[in-house]
Amino acid sequence: MIEGSAKIAPSKKLCYGMVGGGQGAFIGDVHRKAIALDGLAEIAAGCFSRSAENTLATGAALGIRPDRLYKTFEEMAAAEAKRPDKIDFVVIVTPNVSHYPAAKAFLSKGIAVVCDKPLTFETRQAEELAALARANNLLFAVTYTYTGYPAVKHARALIKKGEIGDIRFVNAEYPQEWLIGPAEKEGNRQAAWRTDPAVSGKSNCVGDIGSHIENMVSYVTGLRIRSLGARLDIFGEGRSLDDNATVMLEYEGGAKGLYWASQVAAGYDNALSIRVFGTKGTIQWRQEEANYLQLFKPGKPCETLSRGRDPFAPHAQSYSRIPSGHPEGYFEALGNIYKTFITALAKQKAGKKLTENDLDFPSVEAGIDGVKFIGKCVESSKKGAVWVDFSK
Repeated sequence: MIEGSAKIAPSKKLCYGMVGGGQGAFIGDVHRKAIALDGLAEIAAGCFSRSAENTLATGAALGIRPDRLYKTFEEMAAAEAKRPDKIDFVVIVTPNVSHYPAAKAFLSKGIAVVCDKPLTFETRQAEELAALARANNLLFAVTYTYTGYPAVKHARALIKKGEIGDIRFVNAEYPQEWLIGPAEKEGNRQAAWRTDPAVSGKSNCVGDIGSHIENMVSYVTGLRIRSLGARLDIFGEGRSLDDNATVMLEYEGGAKGLYWASQVAAGYDNALSIRVFGTKGTIQWRQEEANYLQLFKPGKPCETLSRGRDPFAPHAQSYSRIPSGHPEGYFEALGNIYKTFITALAKQKAGKKLTENDLDFPSVEAGIDGVKFIGKCVESSKKGAVWVDFSK
C-alpha cells in the first residue's frame, strides 16, 4: 500500500513567529523543519534568545527582516499584534519557566499559540491560559509529538471500536540513559536547565518524559486518571529533581496502570512504549519502531501492522507520508501535529466550522492534564508514595 497523506493546503501560507530556538538550541530547529515539511506556514518573526545578538544572527540565517526581530517576547507580542501582516501563530520553544508568561503575552494580543510541554509550572497557570484562549477564540496546541505517528492514531482507532475489548491494564514506560552521569556538570546545557528547579519546575524526569507517557495513554485509550501513587527517585549525586519515577494508577471505570520513566537507564536511548491490555486482546507500540503496531489476540498469532503496507483507519492513514519500508520518524510525527494545527487555523480564519478530525492535535486541555499529572506525582512522592486523588 503506497498511498500517503493528502495535502490540504490553505489558499495562502500562514505566517508564524518563534520564541526561543536560537543558535545553539536543539528543539527550535526541529520545530522549524517539521513545520516546513508541508509548506503550510513560513516563519516571519522571532525572539530567539535572551541575547539580542543571538536573535539577530538567527533571524539573519532564517531570512527574517530585522524589524521583526525582537529583544523580548513581550515586545514581540505587542508589536506583531499591531501589524496588518501580523503573525498567525507563535511557537514557544523556550525552557519551561518561560512557557506561561510567553503564552499569556501572545494570547492576550489575540495570537494563537503552539507551546512545548510541560505547558506551565502550576495547574492554575495552565487553566488560566486555557480560559484566555477560549475567551479570545484562539487555537492552542501543546507539542506532545508522539501522538502524531500514524500507528498511534491507528491504535487509538482500534481501541475506540472495541478491537481489544474493555481495557483492564495499561503498562507504559519511557527509559533513557542520558543523565546516568553528571551531564549537567559537564557542559550539557540541556541537562543544566532541566535539573534546575528554577528553570525546569518541580520535576525533571516526570516533567520531561513522564508527561509524554500520560499524554500518550490518555490519547490512545481515552482513559481518565482517578488516582495515582508515585515514587520519584533522585539517583544523580547532588541533584534536587527526580531522574527516575514509578507511578501506579487507577482510572475511572476500574482499569489499572503502571508507568515507569527514567533518565538513568543504561542502554536506552528514547524507548517510549505502551501496552494496553483488554478483555479481548492487547495492543503494543514502541517509539523506536514507530512504523509498526502489534496486536495480540488469545489463541491467534501476533499481528504486526506496518504503516504504509497495511490498511490503517482512514484518519490514521491520512497522516502516512511515504510508502512502506521507508521509515517515518520524529520529524514527520511533529510535522503531522503542525499540519493539523495549521490547517485548522486556516479553516477557522476562513470562517469554516472545525470538525473532530480538524482538532486532532494536542490541545491546551491536554496541556492542563500534563501539568496536573506532574503535580500529583510530586505530591504523592513527597507524602511517601501515597495514593492521591487526581480530581482534586
